[in-house]
Amino acid sequence: MDESLKYKIAISLIPNIGDVLAKRLISYCGSAEAVFKEKQHALEKIPGIGNFNAKAVVTHNVFNRAEEEIKFIEKNNITALFYLDKEYPKRLTHCEDSPVLLYFKGKANLNSEKIISIVGTREATDYGRQQCEKLIAELAVYNPIIVSGLAYGIDICAHKAAMDNNLTTVCGLAHGLDKIYPAIHRQAAEKMLDNGGWLSDFTSKVIPDRENFPRRNRIVAGMSDATIVVESKIGGGSLITADIANSYNRDVFAFPGRVNDECSKGCNNLIKQNKAALIQSAADISYIMGWEQKTKNAPIQKQLFVELKPEEEVLVNLLKGKDNLNVDDICLFAKMPMSKVSSLLLTLEFSGIIKSLPGKIYKLN
Repeated sequence: MDESLKYKIAISLIPNIGDVLAKRLISYCGSAEAVFKEKQHALEKIPGIGNFNAKAVVTHNVFNRAEEEIKFIEKNNITALFYLDKEYPKRLTHCEDSPVLLYFKGKANLNSEKIISIVGTREATDYGRQQCEKLIAELAVYNPIIVSGLAYGIDICAHKAAMDNNLTTVCGLAHGLDKIYPAIHRQAAEKMLDNGGWLSDFTSKVIPDRENFPRRNRIVAGMSDATIVVESKIGGGSLITADIANSYNRDVFAFPGRVNDECSKGCNNLIKQNKAALIQSAADISYIMGWEQKTKNAPIQKQLFVELKPEEEVLVNLLKGKDNLNVDDICLFAKMPMSKVSSLLLTLEFSGIIKSLPGKIYKLN
């Protein structure tokens, strides 16, 4: 049995120790195994841990359950992805609350160059299904991975349309990989394993309780370059995914609909509140994400002898010697607000000095 994996699973099972605290414990102690070998009084001194959480670490016996889970994943050809593993979805590592451990079954490359999430209402209309199918057919030329949640309506439409267009598709699940919910989608889910896969941060025997779905949504949003909402009612679950994507500084897109259509009110609201860009086709996504430029090999001409303003020079110096930096890191290192950094980055991009990559990542041209 993989002893290292046992400790990684175990730390994810400790009550009240969520992903943020688990990663903090590992960072201070050096490894998941070291966390369990540390004394309680030492754990209490770690910022944010305190007596209650330190006591939970040293008193809760989670190893038997962890060993049981290892047997399950070995039997079912499931891969456990620790947040420090190179195979772990790198886009998720930029999200503070990303899972310390993921369970994956399938063949997809979770660090593929282009990954898009497509979500929407469970009560999809003909209009919504048509827009979803048309969008994915148009996206096929860019060969993105399509991520969704396997739910009724837009989710399952996106998965099926992806497979119809020979695209890889991955479903984020709100339960363990010992089941498929809803069961009616099992045939589609099984077909996804040929080229895509299933992804969850829940162990086996965890059922799809209501509170699990927002946790699932953060994976769907966080592992993708952008989230597309096809149809949504006001208060729909897909709006949670859109809000999470916005909090991660990811691009969000939405299809508009008629003002009186219940299934379009959520999308219209996202657009009205500037939480999503209005799109009508894959060409809109390609343009905003910069895919069109890459496909046509038409780089922006860098302006020569540009005189930089002091704040612009700060950002350029940050990017020197770096392969790339995400916008959050740039704000942190530059000690500037997001609104200021976004404006400066746009100016530098128009000048051809820097280049924007999917996921709001920037590099020097």
